[in-house]
Amino acid sequence: MSKTSKQQKGNKKQPDKIKNKNSGDIKKPEHSSADTALVKFDPLQRYLAEISKYKLLTREQEIELGKRVLEEGDTEAAYVLVTANLRLVVKIALEFQRVWMQNLLDLIQEGNIGLMQAVKKFDPYKNVKFSYYASFWIKAYILKFIMDNWRLVKIGTTQGQRKLFFKLKKEKQKLVDQGFDPNPKLLSERLGVSEREIVDMDQRLDGWDLSLDAPLKDDSDAGRIEFLSSEIESTENQVAKKEIETLLHNKIDEFKKTMTERELEIFEQRIFADSPATLQDIGDRYGISRERVRQVEKNIIKKLRAFFKQEMPDFDSYDSVEVSS
Repeated sequence: MSKTSKQQKGNKKQPDKIKNKNSGDIKKPEHSSADTALVKFDPLQRYLAEISKYKLLTREQEIELGKRVLEEGDTEAAYVLVTANLRLVVKIALEFQRVWMQNLLDLIQEGNIGLMQAVKKFDPYKNVKFSYYASFWIKAYILKFIMDNWRLVKIGTTQGQRKLFFKLKKEKQKLVDQGFDPNPKLLSERLGVSEREIVDMDQRLDGWDLSLDAPLKDDSDAGRIEFLSSEIESTENQVAKKEIETLLHNKIDEFKKTMTERELEIFEQRIFADSPATLQDIGDRYGISRERVRQVEKNIIKKLRAFFKQEMPDFDSYDSVEVSS
């Protein structure tokens, strides 16, 4: 075998670069793991893998770290306490997932806030295991998050309502499993609340939010809010009513100038008064009978209506307007 062929055989390797006359050196294509991954990236699995790296603490270590946090404000000790109990947060969040049924990481995030709060409040001298103490803070923060985000409108604003929110469905299922009808009376006895509170919370849980701005139908632009009745009068109606009242007052002042002294008194004391005088009082003042006063009053109203129709052609449309004196 010749010397040249030995060199070729000895140098037989896969080249890292491919020589090309036109483009120069071309590197082999590099593929990122994300591009070639067969399984989609799962942030929850990644998070679980990360927190599994932190070691669990013994009871003695928890007490020692708790003392450093309480007495010295040691942030490193607080960090160790938090990271060592991140798996506890996940465990509790999983218990609430059947209620939340959305992104579990949302519950874990809120539970972590509760865990940090537990580290701040933990008293290592009270002979209470930290994980037991922290579980109450974690549950409280997760439950508050669920209550605040279950509906657009909060369905539980007091501590009692929050407890009822979490326990109601569980107690109803327990009664069904035992063969009982979960009626409000039985539930109120089991949970120690009134029947009214049971009914209210049950209705809130079963109902769903509706946007008032959403179209009433798929093929309509009209929103639900346009069909809601309101006891508050619109600004346009208030302005129009005020204009009509002003117009009527002006016309009444003109009409008064056409009446006699007796007619004017009857008009002001009977027709246009908040507390009308009796027919007897006016009759005694002018020496006429009560029936005569009634006739004059009726005649004034007739003339007033005729006056308005003459001065205001569309007067009939104002009949429902109440004019204040």
